[in-house]
Parts: sequence; structure tokens; C-alpha cells
Amino acid sequence: MVKGSFKPSIIKSAQKTLQNIKRTFPVLIGIVLLIGLVKSLISTGAIPFFFTGNVLVDSVIGAGFGSVLAGNPITSYILSGEFLKEGASIAAVTAFLISWVTVGIVQFPAESMILGKRFAIVRNALAFLSAILIGIIIYLMV
Repeated sequence: MVKGSFKPSIIKSAQKTLQNIKRTFPVLIGIVLLIGLVKSLISTGAIPFFFTGNVLVDSVIGAGFGSVLAGNPITSYILSGEFLKEGASIAAVTAFLISWVTVGIVQFPAESMILGKRFAIVRNALAFLSAILIGIIIYLMV
């Protein structure tokens, strides 16, 4: 190993990292603010209005809500409990839980900018479809 050969590459990497953080920070702040706004607009009293009782439709709706709202797992458990209390099916709640954490419509601009548009589209589409499928499987198992 040549002494001191890693120092320039570490400095260069740190500079690139700082540039990426500066570039993506405003987008990330906007995402956080948008998520908070959307969460404040939907009340738990509206849950029975959205869900139909049809397993497939409820899974799609649950996955849709989770995809748009997005958040951390701990918050999703609280919301899911409220959904169940209000009459949402286990399929809808399962799809919601999974898509809440794995699909990010609101975060899509940042994800596509950082990881690439094609990757972001494929990853989100697969996560959305998986959430629906798993919601239906859980419903059938219960």
C-alpha cells in the first residue's frame, strides 16, 4: 500500500457527497412538507366512505393511500389500527401498511433524481403490485 494515496480520493469523495446533499436537500424538505400536508387532510372518519368491502378494490385503495401518504412503520401501525376500528378490511390495511413503507409517490422526484427514473418507476410499480397481492393473500389466510 502506498502511503497517502487514499487521501486525495477521500477528499474528492467527500466533496462529491456534499454537492449531492446540497442538490437534493431542497427536494427532500419539500417531500417532508408535502407528506405532512396530505396526512392532515385525510380524517379517519372518512375511512368507511373509501372502502367498498370488495377485497381487490379495497387492496388497491389501501395501496393507493399508502403510496401517496408514505411514512415510517411506527406511524403506519397507529393509522392501520384506526382504519380497522373504522371498518376497513384486513386486505386494505395490509396493502396500506406495505405500500406506506415501500412505495413513494411523493418521494418519486427525489428517488428518480438520485437513482434514475427507470429504476424508480420499476421499483415503485413492483412494490405497489406486491402490496395489493400480499393484501389479498393475507385476507384469504385470515
